[in-house]
Order: sequence, then structure tokens, then C-alpha cells
Amino acid sequence: MFKLARYLKEFKLNVTIGPLCKLTEAIFELIVPLVMARIIDDGIANGDENYIWQNGIILVVLAVCGLSFALVCQYMASVASQGVGTRLRSDLYAHINTLSHKELDTLGSAALVTRVTNDVNQVQTAVAMLIRLVVRAPFLVVGAAIMSVSISPRLSLIFFGSMAVIVLIMYPIMKATVKLFKKQQKSLDGISRITRENLSGVRVVRAFSRQDYEKERFEAEAEEYRRFAVKAGRINALLNPAIFIAVNAAYLLIVWLGGGFVNGGIDGLTQGKIIALVNYMTQISLALVVVANLVTIFTKAAASSARINEVFDMKSSITSPESSPVQDKNAPAVEFDNVHFSYSTGENALDKISFELKRGETLGIIGGTGSGKTTIASLMCRFYDVSSGSVKINGADIREYPLEELRRIIALVPQKAELLSGSLRENMTLGRSDISDEQIQKALEIAQAAEFTDKLDGGLDAQVLQGGKNFSGGQKQRLTIARAIAQSPEILILDDSSSALDYATDAKLRKAIGELSMTCVIISQRANSILHADKIIVLDDGQAVGIGTHAELLKTCHVYREICLTQYSEEEIEEMEAANE
Repeated sequence: MFKLARYLKEFKLNVTIGPLCKLTEAIFELIVPLVMARIIDDGIANGDENYIWQNGIILVVLAVCGLSFALVCQYMASVASQGVGTRLRSDLYAHINTLSHKELDTLGSAALVTRVTNDVNQVQTAVAMLIRLVVRAPFLVVGAAIMSVSISPRLSLIFFGSMAVIVLIMYPIMKATVKLFKKQQKSLDGISRITRENLSGVRVVRAFSRQDYEKERFEAEAEEYRRFAVKAGRINALLNPAIFIAVNAAYLLIVWLGGGFVNGGIDGLTQGKIIALVNYMTQISLALVVVANLVTIFTKAAASSARINEVFDMKSSITSPESSPVQDKNAPAVEFDNVHFSYSTGENALDKISFELKRGETLGIIGGTGSGKTTIASLMCRFYDVSSGSVKINGADIREYPLEELRRIIALVPQKAELLSGSLRENMTLGRSDISDEQIQKALEIAQAAEFTDKLDGGLDAQVLQGGKNFSGGQKQRLTIARAIAQSPEILILDDSSSALDYATDAKLRKAIGELSMTCVIISQRANSILHADKIIVLDDGQAVGIGTHAELLKTCHVYREICLTQYSEEEIEEMEAANE
């Protein structure tokens, strides 16, 4: 938690004034039993109503002043805690956005969502309690103990004895709940993960009638969370009864022994002072209960802080240079030089990949599932860094490019079409804010999306629901393609982005893109999507088993021929070969 204390620097005034106000309130609270003792010993004993009224007014004044200071402290705590929470959440979110895909894969999206929401809330609560109660509770315990000594040194031993017993009760209970709270937070990650998966994949779940299975998965994770919560709650539930048993035992001893002291005139005790001692015992017991609850709150906050600091301590494996490299316009637009790459599993996803792509050429990439097609696109966009070898754009290693500049050069249309909530125009200008409506309209026409966007109410101001749920799969793909084209990139990467399109629309799209003066990389499972590419790479288990044109690969690459045979008849392939000759 100490690492996050830097967020309190902006709220020094709140952190200073708040505890001081609470301290002042505690002082007034400690004076109240003494005034009560005077009312009993001097006012009631002597039948002096004026004296009772005068001291009664003092009690009211003490209560009003204490309430005023408490309200000021509450305001200071609210401003500071909400401010810290807001800044911490913003910084955490900003830091997450600096991490590369490698770190995001390690942490997991569900865990990150929990840390930005629930964990930050735990820290926020701890800050509020820090200002409101951390000073007040210990001061009341110490102050009440000192006041009891000033009234009766002998009876004050009961106070110290009861405090020792209460601490012995609190320690094992708090120790047992700390581990459970940490497990509870981890279980919450699982609930978030399953919830996110089910909501994002609701169509898949329903298509395979897996609602009952997913319900069981969720209930199992929720049951684990409940189990930890209940176990921690049961242990924690022992705290208050055990403390009050110790406190009530102390009450009995104070009244029993105190009555004897009053009758014997020991320590100059009076009935009013016995009542004052009982009140101080009550203050101590309540303060210790607060301390116990604070331990619970700070235990949760400490666990949450550790999880938040884990994210802050994680640095991106991808750094962005400040200056742009020298580009060679005569060099290939894209060059892979003996590239090796592996994910966290350690196995090579790509092995010895080398190729060149000249400016304005179209590269087709085809291969089986898991062969490394999308990995090539990810390395080209520098979502990951290569394990060895190099990827060059315009003759310069992509690691020498500032990431912002690299994103302007390359536009990627990913496998999964993602649209954001907002207007159609906002989605189309996601990459660049200076794109005109004319450029957007042209991009929509090239992507074969104008046929349905022109019919939308509001045109470019038409609303897009979260995830583009008001569009079909094919429409979303065409819109994401249009979004990439609207950026006017030098290199356009289409990662199996036309899988939901019919053959006629796909053909029109490829023809329109072919007329653009940009380098294009088409990744597809369909052989017909890359037939006319200037160069085709055939991937198999992370290796390039064939590089060449469609005609060349049909003759020299059996893997490519097998892929084509799954989509064309033997007669059609023979006709293709005859036409190429």
C-alpha cells in the first residue's frame, strides 16, 4: 500500500485537516464522561437543578461541536478517497494501455477488469477509513486508558487487562481472515472471466445449447467465492461477540470492585466516577471493534494494492523510439528476415520465415489453423517483438519506428470484426481524426459497405451499438475494412476479414482494393481470395513450406495443392494449370 501513498500528495490538506477534526471530536468524547460524573456526584447528589442544567448544556455543546468536526472530517475523507480512486483508476487504465499483447496475455482481461474496478474500490475505502478512523480509534483507546488511570489507578488495571484479552482475541482471527480475503479476490477474477466470456460469446453458447453447462461453470466459481466469503465471515463473526464478552466481564469487575471501593472510600471513588469508568470502558470496546474492522478493511486493501502494483510494476516489452528511422524508398515495403517467434508456451509459432514484398504488391498468406498466419500480421504491426531475426518496413527495422508512426503506415483489419459504440463516423475516424466525410464515403464504397450504409437513418451519424450488434457479421467485416482503408495506409493487412462475405461481394472487394496504390497483405482460408496475389506464402506448423505465385505453388507445393483440393475439384485445378500454361 505504501507504493500507492503517492496519490495522497495531491490531498495533503484533506489528509491533515480530516484527522485533526476527528482527533478534536475524540477529545470532546473523552470529556463527556467527566461531565456526567460531575452531574451525578454534584448535581443529582445535592439536588442542584441549575448545576444539572448548566452541565447538561455543556454536554449539548460538546455533542454539537463533535458532530461539526465529524462532518468536516467526513467531507475531507470523501474528497480525498474519491480523488485518489479516480486518479488511481485513470493511471491504471492508462498504464494497461501501454502494455504489449504479451503482458496483456499474461494478466488476462478478466483480472485486469477486476483490478480497475473492485481492487481500486478497496483502496478507495481504505483511504476514507485512514482519514476518518485511523487517528480517532487509537486515540480513544489510549485517551480512555489514561483517563481511567487518573480516576482510579487500581481499577485501571481492569482496562489494561481487558485490552490485552481483546488483542489476543483479535490477532488469530485477523490472521486467519487475511489469507481468505486474498483467495476471495482471486476467485472474483474467475467470476469476471466467466461472465465476460459468456456475455461476449452468448451466440456461440446458445448455438451449441451450452447454457446449462455455462451456468454450472459460473455457479461453481460463484460457490467457491461464496465458500471463501462465508468462511471468512464466520471467523470474523466471532470477533464482536468475543470482544463484547471481554468488555462485559470488565463491566462486571468495574461495578463489583468499584462498588466496594466507593463504600470503603478507596481512591476517592464516587458513584459518578464509577459511571465515568464504565463509559470509558465502553469507548475502549467500541474503539477496539473499529480497530478490528479497520484491520479487515486494510487487509483487503493491502491484497488489492499488491494486485494493482503488480500491474504498475509490469513494463511493456515493446518500447517506442522517439525519432523516426531513415526509410529507403527503393527497399521492399515489407521484409521478414529469418524470423523466429514463440508465445509464452515456449514453442515456436513461426520458424525461419523470410520473404520480401515490394511496394504496391499483394501478398497472400494461406495455411491450416494454427499455422502462424495471424502471428505474421501481429509481428508486422509490432503487437509482439520477434524472438530473433527482423521485420523491416521500407528498409528500416520496425523496432526503430515510433509506434504511432507505425500505426499510420500499417492498417490492420483483424479476424474478429470489432466496432465501438457511437456513431458510424466516429468508428470510421478511429485511426485518424482528420478524415473527411468524402474520404469515409469512398472507403465505404471500396469496402462494398455503401450499399447498406446509405440506407441507414442519419447516414454517417447513424448509431452503432456496443460491438456493432445492430449489424450482421458480413456488414461488420465490411465496415472494419472501410475503417482501415479510410486511414489511407501504405500497407493494408486483411486478416481473414472477408470470411463472412459471399464470393461475389468478396470478388468485388478484392478488385476495388487492387485498384488502390497500396501494398496489401491478404490472410485467408479461401484459395480464391489470394489466387491473383503477386506472391503467396503457404504456412504449415509455423514454417513457410512454399512461396510463389498460384501457378507455381500448384506445381511445387503439395500443401498448397491439398488446400486447393479441399475447395476445388481435380478437374477445376487441372483447368487452372492448363490456363496458366
